[in-house]
Amino acid sequence: MKLIISACLAVVSLAAPRPDKRPEVQAPAPSYGAPSQRSFDHSAEVPAILRDERQMSDDASSYNFAIETEDGIQREEFGSAIDDGSAEGAVAQSGKVSFTLPDGQQFELTFVADENGYQPQSPFLPVAPAFPHEIPQFVLDQIEKARREDEEAARSGPRSSGGPSNSYQAPSNSYQAP
Repeated sequence: MKLIISACLAVVSLAAPRPDKRPEVQAPAPSYGAPSQRSFDHSAEVPAILRDERQMSDDASSYNFAIETEDGIQREEFGSAIDDGSAEGAVAQSGKVSFTLPDGQQFELTFVADENGYQPQSPFLPVAPAFPHEIPQFVLDQIEKARREDEEAARSGPRSSGGPSNSYQAPSNSYQAP
């Protein structure tokens, strides 16, 4: 028995990695490397601002601004407070952004953001594909039948079965066999 244990220990010690024979391990390259201060090109020119107009109403209930740079970037926005009581400080906004893409195309996006949410519009935004086929007539007939049944049920008043009971009783204190 001692011989078997000694043999197992010898095999394990021979299989263990030796400290002087460790493979070289390099740290993986980062998948994203933000530009560091050292790699920033200070010689690159920053485009000049051609237009910078900003206005705010005296009571801070509305604002607008327009910015344009010499490289063709334009940004305009208008906003005003929404006084419908839904949220304190809510603002309805509309505006546009435009600039030249690297391939020379002019990108333009207009938007409205109000009580109905953010609604961007641009030919560059993806569009859902068209429905792949027509809805079969029997499906349309079934949908129409269900609509008519719902209307009939609404006209006839509350249903007597299938809904919650209108009469309730106190729980019984004794068990009765069925």
